[in-house]
Amino acid sequence: MVKTHFNIQGLTDEQVLVQRNKFGRNTQEHRKENRLLNTVKSLAKEPMVVLLLVAAAIHFISGEIGDGIFLAAAIILVAAISLYQDSRSRMALEKLQAFTQPMCTVIRNGEQQDIVSADLVVGDNLIVSEGTAIAADGAIIQSNDFSVNESILTGESLPVAKDAAQEDHLVYKGTTVASGLAIVEVTAIGDATQLGKIGKSLEEIGEEKTPLELQINHFVQRMVVIGVVVFLVVWGINYFQSRQVLDSLLKALTLAMSILPEEIPVAFTTFMAIGAWRLMRLGIVVKQMKTVETLGSATTICVDKTGTITENKMRLAKVFSVESGRIADPEKELNADEIAVVQLAMWASEPIPFDAMELALHSAYANLPTPDLRPQFQMQHEYPLSGKPPMMTHVLGNAQGQRVIAAKGAPEALLAVSNPNAELQQKVSNAIKTLAAQGYRVLGVGQSFFEGEYYPEKQQQLPFVFKGLVAFYDPPKANIGAVLNDFYTAGIAVKIITGDNAATTAAIAQQINFRGHEHALTGDELMQLSQDELQQKVASTNIFSRMFPDAKLRIINALKANREIVAMTGDGVNDGPALKAAHIGIAMGKKGTEIARQAASLVLLEDDLSKMVDAVAMGRRIYTNLKKAIQYIISIHIPIILTVFIPLALGWVYPNIFSPVHIIFLELIMGPTCSIVFENEPMEANTMTQPPRPFTNTFFNAKELATSIVQGLAITAGTLYAYQYAVGQGLDEAQTRTMVFTVLIAANIFLTLVNRSFYYSVVTTLRYRNNLVPLIIGGTVVLTALLLLVQPLTNFFEFAPLSKNQLLVCIVTGFISVIWYELVKGIKRLRQPNGVQPQTSFAKARGSAHTGSR
Repeated sequence: MVKTHFNIQGLTDEQVLVQRNKFGRNTQEHRKENRLLNTVKSLAKEPMVVLLLVAAAIHFISGEIGDGIFLAAAIILVAAISLYQDSRSRMALEKLQAFTQPMCTVIRNGEQQDIVSADLVVGDNLIVSEGTAIAADGAIIQSNDFSVNESILTGESLPVAKDAAQEDHLVYKGTTVASGLAIVEVTAIGDATQLGKIGKSLEEIGEEKTPLELQINHFVQRMVVIGVVVFLVVWGINYFQSRQVLDSLLKALTLAMSILPEEIPVAFTTFMAIGAWRLMRLGIVVKQMKTVETLGSATTICVDKTGTITENKMRLAKVFSVESGRIADPEKELNADEIAVVQLAMWASEPIPFDAMELALHSAYANLPTPDLRPQFQMQHEYPLSGKPPMMTHVLGNAQGQRVIAAKGAPEALLAVSNPNAELQQKVSNAIKTLAAQGYRVLGVGQSFFEGEYYPEKQQQLPFVFKGLVAFYDPPKANIGAVLNDFYTAGIAVKIITGDNAATTAAIAQQINFRGHEHALTGDELMQLSQDELQQKVASTNIFSRMFPDAKLRIINALKANREIVAMTGDGVNDGPALKAAHIGIAMGKKGTEIARQAASLVLLEDDLSKMVDAVAMGRRIYTNLKKAIQYIISIHIPIILTVFIPLALGWVYPNIFSPVHIIFLELIMGPTCSIVFENEPMEANTMTQPPRPFTNTFFNAKELATSIVQGLAITAGTLYAYQYAVGQGLDEAQTRTMVFTVLIAANIFLTLVNRSFYYSVVTTLRYRNNLVPLIIGGTVVLTALLLLVQPLTNFFEFAPLSKNQLLVCIVTGFISVIWYELVKGIKRLRQPNGVQPQTSFAKARGSAHTGSR
């Protein structure tokens, strides 16, 4: 790799420590928050905690000290569980934030180093290049073709050109480099920067809730309203019957507690935070929680060619000179004309190269059998990459007054400014076709002999001579064919959007068995289409070549107009708008510019597209498991509600079968089951053979909601059967209560096992590796046994011992009230024998069907 730091040594390690002790770290001091106080405040707002407090107070007032102490202890336990879940989610997010810390490049001890931006100190020599977000305020000491977008501070959208010789040679934290490269001496960090001084206002900006979060909140709010109405009705019925205010209030509170599904928001928060953490462990950094929701719905992924499909390890593979008329291999002997083409291409590159092709050109130049003239020539004028198609021009000179004006860019751009005759045009065209057909990336090279001192405003106004072509080979990644097949298997369309020409892209696409490599659309052709025509074209075209920012943005918007859920990979400055517009913007962690990473919602740390397959799989797993958790909550809440309500409403012999202590015990079992057990469920084997789930405005469709309701009603039938069985056997209230409670516990255990999959049988899911399932179920069984066998606990819960036959009736009733759904799943598998397979190649490759995440 070519490196030159203009003899800048930078700070030593000792000087860095001195500066850090003097000025601190390059971070902003945020308002301190009392986490414990905030947690207490949030708990005080929880409806369940409020109900428990009221119920405990009533027990104490009524002289039922034991029940009051139990409910007070339950409040502490509920708070502890909430604290645990909150800390688990917060720790996951903190680890995620640590991974998303921006990096920067500095010169220290005479060496170029990549460091976390927070470790910058005043006096550091910071290297910033195109697409970089500037990490601190500083003064330019060296620059090439350097311009900065300062809109974050000034509101001005146009880039501002800057260099060390200008009066305004300062750059500011938070601004982004629009073009070129500069070395900056850091003058201010953290709160002392211009952005830091105005950054305090950012603390007042709240984070918006995601659509799914809003849906869940609305569902919970509706349940709260229903709970309040039912609470008032039950309170009225009880008071009318007993004329006792506190007793009737307590019984109404029991029902209200059974209605509140407070586990759902906790489950959502836990699933999203832990899901983001799991993705991070895979090398996928999620910047926005809503991305986790959207991943499972992705229907189309738009990918760049260079660095995403290919290795981005450019080497100069071929050289074509107009003079020699042949395509030569630079690793073999080049003639003088071909050497001149390589030299011109290098002069048209940045003196400090950071682009893969420019690095390859500098490397090829260094290997030429000619003297290295780079130290003798200085940049006198430069034209940045511009035009459609683009080109760039550098004007260099030495102390003897010699001048070199070199240009490189798209061959079409160089031909357009060189006025070639028909013979030359045909010769170059044939060479381009030959090289592109072999998958080479081709650049044209030109030279100008302009001798004036006043350069024209645009490089295209210079008189050029077309000198030749340089061709680079960037091989496809070894795993890219398998990655594409995984996307196709998952029902996700793949489209290539590249700045390269169609022939080169098609050649690479053919090598990797890319679907639709036969047809391509260029950026200019695309911009001529009407919106309706474009929507039809983007549906049928999979290769888009010679793309520029506006064209990329039109593709993304047209796909969205076609109701596609679009993911897009990008790494450059010109990818920013499209990354922002896509439902899932994916930036590359290594070669991606800071602008791309800022615009994206997800970052692949290793620049490996296969991780995107894993991300989609994880997104589908998280969403599916969250649905399982919430369906479980709905299914198990229905029998609790109806078992409390129906005996009271119908005037059965034991109208108040449960009290708050029974409800809170059930809640303490259900909470960990839904938010811990289901969150840890492995991905099902058929997950990546299913089409993407529709991205709708409702969390559940009618069939899914109906399934949960019917499951809940079936369990209710089981509990009420146990009630009537006990009454029919002449059992007293305590024994009846014990049987009903035991049926609910048994049904809860079997429901947990059955609902691990709504397709595969429980026999299959028992082989899934989730260590928390036996732990939670075992804990539930042990606790229930203690309540039934330990006399003080039995008395406190107003239970009574059961005979073996009675216990067997409870277990069988709970089993039957749930296991019937296995028949439904069996019918579903018979109807879809070819739609899903119990073990796919994807699942085999990643071991996802029968291996857990822990």
